Amino acid sequence: MFRQFREEVETALSAALSSLDLPTDDLGVEEPPEDVPATLASSVAFRLAGVVGAPPPKIAADIAEELSVEGYDYLAAVDTQGPYVNFHVSDAYYDDTLESAAADEEYGRLPATGDSVVVEHTSANPTGPVHVGRTRNPVIGDAVANLLDFAGNDVDRHYYVNDAGRQMAVFTWAYETFDEDDLDSEPARERVEYDLVRYYRKGNAFLEEADPEDVEQAEAEITEILQGIEEGDEETYARVETVVDQVLGGMRECLERLPAEFDEFVKETRFMFDGSTRDLAERLKETDHAVYEEDAWQLELEDYGFEKNLVFLRSDDTSLYTTRDLAHHEWKFDNYDRAVTVLGEDHKLQSGQLRAALDILGNDVDKLENVIYSWVNLPGGETMSTRKGTGVMLDDLLDEAIDRARDEVETRLEGRTRDDDLDDADIDRIARQVGIGAVRYDIVSKQPTKTITFEWDQALNFEAQSAPYIQYVHARCCGIADEAAAAGLDASEVDPAVLTTDAERDLLATIARFPAVVETAADDLEPHTVATFARELAEVFNTFYRECPVLDADEEVGAARLALVEASRNAVANALSIVGVEAPESM
Repeated sequence: MFRQFREEVETALSAALSSLDLPTDDLGVEEPPEDVPATLASSVAFRLAGVVGAPPPKIAADIAEELSVEGYDYLAAVDTQGPYVNFHVSDAYYDDTLESAAADEEYGRLPATGDSVVVEHTSANPTGPVHVGRTRNPVIGDAVANLLDFAGNDVDRHYYVNDAGRQMAVFTWAYETFDEDDLDSEPARERVEYDLVRYYRKGNAFLEEADPEDVEQAEAEITEILQGIEEGDEETYARVETVVDQVLGGMRECLERLPAEFDEFVKETRFMFDGSTRDLAERLKETDHAVYEEDAWQLELEDYGFEKNLVFLRSDDTSLYTTRDLAHHEWKFDNYDRAVTVLGEDHKLQSGQLRAALDILGNDVDKLENVIYSWVNLPGGETMSTRKGTGVMLDDLLDEAIDRARDEVETRLEGRTRDDDLDDADIDRIARQVGIGAVRYDIVSKQPTKTITFEWDQALNFEAQSAPYIQYVHARCCGIADEAAAAGLDASEVDPAVLTTDAERDLLATIARFPAVVETAADDLEPHTVATFARELAEVFNTFYRECPVLDADEEVGAARLALVEASRNAVANALSIVGVEAPESM
């Protein structure tokens, strides 16, 4: 409804400006300031002041006088307040919002765009458990993918696996060289990546500390592995794959706890073995930007604002990670309309050089979009299950979140008014939903470029701007619906006209905005704006809940309010789903 209303406003405003012989290129349509009582407003009078030679309030009044609201479904009235032209909705706007949101469990989902989008995220090297410092990537990446899917795109989620670099050669060598008795510690968890990471650490320690002659021999063996991969030797790759696939399997189990799931794990060796990396390197050599300096083929990228050259081929004609990633991205361009990559801020230079190289190769780099994020920190002195030599892992964070959520849920049990006895399995379920939801929401609700410190008291606060606060609204909606059903209250046919209070109208107006929030967030690749909307919706719903009883109202009003509760439930559930937070039916 909001999207259609916005279109009607833009159409009516453009017609009025054309009639006044004024430019229509920038309408200035926006949500109004808090003190302006309208659904949308236009600040176009500010821009036109210099053109017309009159003060903005006078221009706004002239535009409003010229505006016609005839023939529109939702545009009911126009007025001005100072320099703003204000647009007001009709009753049909509220009626249709209630009918649509209450009946549609997928409310907010946009029509299919016909676009295919690949979202690549996480892509941590398969060398061991997922570290908490990298948690922002799978959380944001999964939310971006959810958002694009809900906005009507055909989305594939990819994890790009570095299985050809030096780290994997070192890991393979160490795994084949050392025995269990050579290792210094027990696995931190009974899962394969926690077991095998000890070999990786042992190998790196050996290369740093062993006698030079032994290190030289080890390096020769590691180089042999690297060369075997480069040459596509199947036996060599089978050795590497034994390590890669085991570690990746354990990492997948961890990520599924978030959950962050993938449609495909794309290995970089794919683009070595199929010849595309070699072909790409030859094409780069032929460009005007290619130079052979310091025993390597490089691209000069000064024309793109980069002082540092991009090395794409070593003197021995072996490729680099970036070369293979270029081939990977051309494969994306061949198979998808858009390619979105979620990257840490330490990859900004690399991603910029990659875009430049793709442009040099003649690709349409407008198809490539990046979401850059900063780091997640834990507060100093925070007590967590930090294991010696491993730092804080994502598994530790999730375990801690669930334990803390369980404590909070059990503390709140005595104050529950809802008549549904929760057994141990229910408490475990709610603790998982709330604990992991708190982690995800706290991370995705912040602008990605800002460094954040994860604070337990804020993340798990049932009364503040947090996931539990929003989840509790969904559970409350479910509880009201259950009680209404038991009382025989039916919301299948209601009269929206009886919803006249400010609390009811504010809630309907907020729900109406949801599809537009999805649309804008998807265009900007900003799932945090959906998280903000979910919190705002929860706040508005709680005002409605306090002021507008459902079961104690007369039947006609109660039925309409029940429909509004169902509409709220659908909107909250879908907003939470986009940011990857479960919506509990009871808490």
